[in-house]
Amino acid sequence: MFASKTQREPYFWEAMISLFSLVVGIMLSIVVYGTDPHIPMLLGVLVSAIVGYRAGYSWDVIQDGMLKGITNSLQAIVILLIIGILIGVWILSGVVPTLLYYGLKILSPEIFLPATVVICAITALATGTSWGTTGTIGVALMGIGSGLGFPLPLVAGAVLSGAYFGDKMSPLSDTTNLAPAMAGTDIYTHIRHMTYTSGVAITLTLVIEIALGFMYGGGEENLAKVQEIIATLERDFTVGPWHLIPPVLVIVCAYKKAPAIPGLVAGVIAAAILGLVFEGATYPKLLEVSYSGYAANTGVEAVDTLLTKGGFTSMLYAISIVICAMMFGGIMEGTHQLKVIVDKILRLATSNGSLITSTVLTCLGANLVLCDQYMAIVMGGRMYAQAYRDRGLHAKNLSRAVEDSATVTANLVPWNSGGVYQAATLGVATIAYLPFAFFCWLSPLVTLIFGWTGWTIHPLDKADEPEAVAETAPAE
Repeated sequence: MFASKTQREPYFWEAMISLFSLVVGIMLSIVVYGTDPHIPMLLGVLVSAIVGYRAGYSWDVIQDGMLKGITNSLQAIVILLIIGILIGVWILSGVVPTLLYYGLKILSPEIFLPATVVICAITALATGTSWGTTGTIGVALMGIGSGLGFPLPLVAGAVLSGAYFGDKMSPLSDTTNLAPAMAGTDIYTHIRHMTYTSGVAITLTLVIEIALGFMYGGGEENLAKVQEIIATLERDFTVGPWHLIPPVLVIVCAYKKAPAIPGLVAGVIAAAILGLVFEGATYPKLLEVSYSGYAANTGVEAVDTLLTKGGFTSMLYAISIVICAMMFGGIMEGTHQLKVIVDKILRLATSNGSLITSTVLTCLGANLVLCDQYMAIVMGGRMYAQAYRDRGLHAKNLSRAVEDSATVTANLVPWNSGGVYQAATLGVATIAYLPFAFFCWLSPLVTLIFGWTGWTIHPLDKADEPEAVAETAPAE
């Protein structure tokens, strides 16, 4: 029934069946049944394999495409595992508590809104997670903002703006590692290139927040929640400037364009030494937190929630999603189903600006229909990687466009997992905080402006391509 003696290009409607099966399966899983998307993704893999077989592709070709897809994600998987270890060791050694401590110290009621953005940005930058930031520091700031007289949607917007800026600029973030892996570049090149668009977006956000600070709230408020967190960090950890050595080391490695894996490992080793010297950590304890993560037991719920994380095992959920997604993407690419879909879209993309616009709109659409930022990143990166190369554009242009649109807009969709989580955590409906999450909707707009004007849109230069690209670039 499905066999064909002659291999042919899949029809557009056939490729859409594969894509539709994945989209519907994930939507039903997440939105309707509230379950994990892994099995529906595997069903999408099955449908795409059947469609490929119907178009005349042998099982060997289909399997080869699937395995190539997984292979292309291996570097990102290794980095994710190292990051899990790094987070656990950084918390145990006092690095993350020190970063949080200094971040909270800058809080001032007179500049509450911009301070909220900065605090959440520092927290997310230190931990690599927007969700963890909003679920801990963000919740505390919501209570403080309410006491100061600020509307809760306004405070929620400031929390999310800072959290997602820090998340997307942190080398510890899974999305920040996933985007360049899908596009075909390395994380440090990706982060450096994002500083242009993210710098403009966060600057505009801070200007708006400062202006709004003069319009709302005021007066003194008991900052007991924040003071309790600060006191707990001082009590349970050794806080000092020497704990900034590991993150500074990682930043220096990034600046020197060292490969991501050695740079992150150097950060782990430096933190482990600090843990042994200042925190009284033992070698078995370092092994434990490296594998299972750090379990905080301070007696303060906000601190325990924020600092109970990390470890090798903490990354397995994200890694399993990546593997399933790359199996689907590998088959779609290997059997030319992805090419058929992209060709339809690219007929409208006749310039660099329109190509970047197509990328941004695709990622936004993926967040709307796939309800998961990981899938939006994978789809945007995989669909357009070859198109950017064909147009002579560096892969970092694609990775930036993907993260500037996929990562930061997931929380703006009420039925997306990001929107559902943030609304439940902050106690404000997604539609209510959406207009005030300035950074989240300014980012894709700034990216579009840069795309159409040509600002910082870099051509492909083989001399600039890092060696990691060869390992992570999508299969031809």
